[in-house]
Amino acid sequence: MLFNSYAFILCFLPLTLIVLATLNRKGWASQAKTGLVLASLVFYGFWDLRALPVLLFSVLFNHWAAVRIGAAVPGGFPRRRFLVLGVAVNLLLLGSFKYTDFFLANAGTLAGTRLAPLGLAAPLGISFYTFMQVAYLVDVSRDTSRPGSLADDALFGSFFPYIASGPIVRHDALTSQFGGSPGLHVTAENLARGLFLFSLGLFKKTALADNLAITATGGFDSAATLNFMEAWLTSLSYTFQLYFDFSGYTDMALGAALMLGIALPANFLSPYKAVSLRDFWRRWHITLSTFLRDYLYIPLGGNRKGEARTYGNLLVTFLLCGLWHGAAWTFVFWGFLHGAGMLVQRLWDKTGIRMSRALAWFVTFNFVNIAWVFFRAREWGDALKVLKGMCGLNGFVLSKNLAEVPVVRELAGLGVQFGQWHEHLPKAPTHLYLLCLAAIPLVLLTRNSNELADRFTPNWKTATAFAFFVAWGLLSLNRASVFLYFNF
Repeated sequence: MLFNSYAFILCFLPLTLIVLATLNRKGWASQAKTGLVLASLVFYGFWDLRALPVLLFSVLFNHWAAVRIGAAVPGGFPRRRFLVLGVAVNLLLLGSFKYTDFFLANAGTLAGTRLAPLGLAAPLGISFYTFMQVAYLVDVSRDTSRPGSLADDALFGSFFPYIASGPIVRHDALTSQFGGSPGLHVTAENLARGLFLFSLGLFKKTALADNLAITATGGFDSAATLNFMEAWLTSLSYTFQLYFDFSGYTDMALGAALMLGIALPANFLSPYKAVSLRDFWRRWHITLSTFLRDYLYIPLGGNRKGEARTYGNLLVTFLLCGLWHGAAWTFVFWGFLHGAGMLVQRLWDKTGIRMSRALAWFVTFNFVNIAWVFFRAREWGDALKVLKGMCGLNGFVLSKNLAEVPVVRELAGLGVQFGQWHEHLPKAPTHLYLLCLAAIPLVLLTRNSNELADRFTPNWKTATAFAFFVAWGLLSLNRASVFLYFNF
């Protein structure tokens, strides 16, 4: 089931809220929790019933493992044994579904033969809920979290607002809210703020991301022929599509959870305002970068064992970050680019030279934008073709109307051509191309969703914004599309 669907907005979510409010009004807190687990399983099974047994196995196995780890003596061999077993089973489950065909293809290439792929489809959200369960087991082994009840662990492992694409939530941060205030209670304040946040995410998805996708998809499909303007418009369209799509999903997830009385962690803090790569990763997919820091980078030694070890730890962390996103070398290379970029930043910081804030933003944004080309491309060749166009190797073409401007016309002597500058992009209304350019000031000059939600006060302004977001979203649902991070 998609957040951006009539079934979810007009049926599933209202029914869930009504049932939860009714059960809580009668004082049946445990039944309310059980009902929310069942609702989450229905939500998940509605997407793909075949994936439901995998999710149920994950929930039950990790509950068992957490209880065994928690019961063992801290620092003893049994605790370490159950932790290793638990982490291994989780990673094996993830690897079997997501990476088997990738490793078979590469093993076949190395062996000079072709190994038949198994064709296993990765269950929705397995990358996210696997990391959550691994963090849960590690936290129990560190005594920073306690094993939960079966009901708590079932809700933690299946909660519908985040099960498909995060955010990646820690066990104690979620379960501590189950019995708190409001804690699984529908209140007027949380309902209003949650609806506003959900509607904002719906608008991001339907009005911005899905329209930017038209240019981005068309551009990557025509990668071989893109001229300079087309290639940059293609890359920028995807850069903003990905942000509005994923942050839109996150807003909807946080909004839906808030309506139920649960506060989920922020996942985006205006990442395209970042003035360094380190700053970018403090703002982009925050719960993933936090997980990688706490459960991979720091256990590897972090920055505590010398510069060479620090550089190695950074590269390993970002290579695995790339692989987590997808079973393809383009994702791994995207991770390598970010890891290498972090190394360069550390070396640059040691020089003591400081860029102006504007220049630092320009360098950071363009690095991120270029790296997204590899993230989006299906094959190496597609990425290189888009980059070739971005470098102007397929020519510079400006609108033929600009040839009427004397100063611009002189550029013809430098090889600039005048004509149909976007002939290799989809035949779309001009406003779709302008949307890509408008996205730059939109992400730089406006408050992000978290800031808007924090400042939310019910009044005629927020009511008007809410009505606009909802109306646009509902009218656009006849062409609803899957969120990009469902593929990861």
